[in-house]
Parts: sequence; structure tokens; C-alpha cells
Amino acid sequence: MGNLERVLVTGGAGFIGSHLVDRLVAEGYGVRVLDDLSTGKLENIAGYLRAGSVDFVKGDVRDSVVVAKCLDGVDVVVHLAALTSVTFSVEHPDLTFDVNAFGTLNLIKACAEQAVGKFVFVSSCAVYGDPEILPVDEGCKTNPISPYAESKLLGERYCLDYHSKGVLRSVVLRFFNVYGPRQVLNDYSGVIVRFIDHVRQKLPLVVYGDGSQSRDFVNVQDVVEGVLASMRTVDAQGQVFNIGSGVATSINELARTVLELAGVGLEIRHEKPRVGDILHSYADISKAKKVLGYKPQVSLREGLEGLI
Repeated sequence: MGNLERVLVTGGAGFIGSHLVDRLVAEGYGVRVLDDLSTGKLENIAGYLRAGSVDFVKGDVRDSVVVAKCLDGVDVVVHLAALTSVTFSVEHPDLTFDVNAFGTLNLIKACAEQAVGKFVFVSSCAVYGDPEILPVDEGCKTNPISPYAESKLLGERYCLDYHSKGVLRSVVLRFFNVYGPRQVLNDYSGVIVRFIDHVRQKLPLVVYGDGSQSRDFVNVQDVVEGVLASMRTVDAQGQVFNIGSGVATSINELARTVLELAGVGLEIRHEKPRVGDILHSYADISKAKKVLGYKPQVSLREGLEGLI
């Protein structure tokens, strides 16, 4: 498939979205970004705005008027905009569902009305909960244990329902633990950005629980390649794909690696587990490899070296 005329990236000024914008512009796509800037930063795409190579609209995916305006002339939508913190979702479940579920449905309805060619929905490995089988594949039972995960699973169902009715060609991508440059540091940040910030400040690395819990950390550049492949692959339509590294890393192992690469001997401090956190999760990515040609290129050690 050749390059498409225009792609709308919701959340495109954010951490993952801005890296996707980088690649889309480099590939010659027309790009429009919809972002409310609650976590995204204009500086992430400022060069494109100055050059006029990206359209930017500040707005909310729940706003039907703004969404309709953004979809004018758009061929593909990549929907990244969401409240993504499990901890925040436990504290604010109503807002999480409003943005992640209602916002997604609002966007899907508008895409269907305006005959958008394809909808790529970014979901999460959180929908699996604590998997009974590892590595977890797309056919495994979903068991969301947080409002965030519930809201993402509902978004998936909207996408696949509209696809099955022939109204909107959709693809669902379940991202695992994405990390990389531009990741926001706040109270709900991912563990890698928190560890690196503590290293910078010469503070102990805080691990919630005993640290034996495992995650699948995937570099943002690999995730972007997965998104591009899902846009271009006709056979991906109507399907769900895991986008991860396929490698399990314990939080203790991650902490030791960060300290080793940073060349510091800081304490690793353990605190009580957080509500809604799962114990073990890593992806079976064989389906994405087979259908999308997806193949992660950046090892966790290489990615951490680049960040540190």
C-alpha cells in the first residue's frame, strides 16, 4: 500500500504519539494531531508546526464538534489519546471511563460518519489482568483488574463491533510497557522514567512489592513500527495484536540494570504493592510477527543506555 494522504493522531503531542508523528512525517504522510495537552507537550512537535508539515488542533476526543473538524480529509486515525495511569484510574474511575471509553466511541462514530478508511486503536496489555498462561497471546482470556484496563477493553469492543458490522475498518494494538525519550515524569510515571529520574537525583530506586513481578518493556521506536505496519497491512483489519518485546524482565532486574548502566551504587528500596498492579506479564508476539512483519529491534539494555 502506498502512503496515505492524511493521518490523524490523537494524543500526537504525547510521548508515544510524537514519535509516531516523527515517522509519519519522514514517510511522507500528511499528519494532523489532536491533543488536549493535558500530558502532551507542543515542544514534542514544535519543529513540524513551525515548518507547517503538521496540523495541530487543541481539543478533547469527547468533543464531537472538534472531532468532526479534525477528521476532514483524513484517511486513517491512530487513537492514542487516553488517561493511561492504572493508579489514577483507581482514584478517578468515572473520568477514566469518560475519556477512554466514551471518548473512543465518540471518535469511532465520527469516523464512521465521515467514511474514514481505517481506525487503529491503541489498547493495553492491562486488559489481560494477571494472565493464567505466559507468555500471553491474543487469544488469552481478558481479566481487567483496574478501571483503566476495563475502559481499554470497552474501547476494543467498540472498535471490533463497528468493524464486524462493516462500518469502520479497525485494528486493535495491545501495547505492553512502552518506554523511551520524551516520557513524562509525574506521580503516575512508568517505572523506567522514575528509576532514571532517581538516578539523576542520587535517590534510592523505589520498587513496589518484592520486585519479582515481571513486565515486557518495549522501546517506543519498535512500537511505532508496529503501528505503521498495522496501518499498511490489509490482513490486520478486524484483528487484535500484542505489541511488545516478547521478553520478561523483573523489576529487580530492571533496577539493577539501570544502576549498572548509570555507574552508581544507589539503594533499591521496597515499598508496599500498588492497587491494581498485576504480577507478571509478557507478550507472545508471534501473531504480530506473522501478520504484520513486526520484529522488535531495540533490546532493553540498548534502550536504557540511550536514555541514561
